[in-house]
Amino acid sequence: MNAQTLRTTLIALSAVLVVLVYASAFTVGQTQQALVLQLGRVRTVLNQAGTDRPGLYFKIPFLETVVMFEKRLLDLDLPVQTVLSADRQNLEVDAFARYKISDPLRFYQSVNNIALANQRLSSFTNAATRNVLASASRDAIVRTDREGLMNRIQEDVNRQAKNLGVEIIDLRLTRVDLPAANSQAVYQRMQTERQREAADLRANGQQVAVTIKAKADRDVTVLLAEAQQQSDQLRGSGDADRNRILAEAFGQDPGFFAFYRSMQAYEKGLTGADTRLVMSPNSEFFRYFNDPAGRARAGTPAPAASGQ
Repeated sequence: MNAQTLRTTLIALSAVLVVLVYASAFTVGQTQQALVLQLGRVRTVLNQAGTDRPGLYFKIPFLETVVMFEKRLLDLDLPVQTVLSADRQNLEVDAFARYKISDPLRFYQSVNNIALANQRLSSFTNAATRNVLASASRDAIVRTDREGLMNRIQEDVNRQAKNLGVEIIDLRLTRVDLPAANSQAVYQRMQTERQREAADLRANGQQVAVTIKAKADRDVTVLLAEAQQQSDQLRGSGDADRNRILAEAFGQDPGFFAFYRSMQAYEKGLTGADTRLVMSPNSEFFRYFNDPAGRARAGTPAPAASGQ
C-alpha cells in the first residue's frame, strides 16, 4: 500500500514538474524580440538589438508572461492622397515605408501592437508628406529633387516615430501623378502646343524652302547668262582668229585659198539629195571641175545661175 502511494505521488510530482517546466520555458527566435512581464511590469527585454541572443529562456510560471515582437522589417502601405504643391498643382501621391521595432519596451508602452503602430505611422507619414511636398514645385517632386524630398519626409516621420519605439528604414514615393481630369487637360494643352510648334516649323520650313529655291533660280539665271556671255565671247574670239588665219593664209597663197574656198562652196552647195543648180558648165563656180589648176577659160562669160 505504501509502495503504491509512493508511486502515485512520484507520478504526480513528475507531472507537476513537467507542467512547471513547460510553463516556464520559452524560445526566442532569431527574428523575434521579447518582453518578459512580471505581473504587468516589464522585467527584461530579450534579443533586442545589441543585447542577449536568441535561444531558450525561462520565466516564473503563472507570474510572468512573454510578449513577442518582430525583429524583421515591417511594411507600411499608405493610401493614395492628394497633395497641393508649391506651384498650386494637385498631385496624387502613392507611397510606402518599411520600419522596424527599435525599442520593444517603448513600443509596448506606446502602441502595444503592430496594427495600432501602422495607424499612428500612417498618420505621421501622411502629415509629413503633405508638409514637405507643399514647399516644393511639381517638377522638383516628379523629377529634380524627388530623392531629397523623400529623405526629408523620412526624417520628419522618424522624429515622431521615435516616441513609438520604431524607426523608418526606407520611405519611397512610388507614384506622383496628376489627377485624371488634370492629366487630360494637361495632355490636351501639350498636344495643342506641339501642334502649334509643328505648324510654326512647317511655315518656317516653307519660307526657307522658297528662299532657297528663289536663290537657286537666280543663281541658275546668272550662271546661264554668264555662260552665254562667255560662250559668245569665245565664239567671237574664235571667229576673229579664224578670219585672221584665213586672211593670213590668203596673203601667203592666194591660189590655195581660192581652191580651199571653192571646196567649201562645193560642200555646202551640193549637200542634200534634192539640191539643184541651173548654171552653165563653163561657170566660174565649176572651174576646178574643168581644170584642176583652176584656170578660167578665155572668153568665159560671167556666171549666171539660179538655185532651188
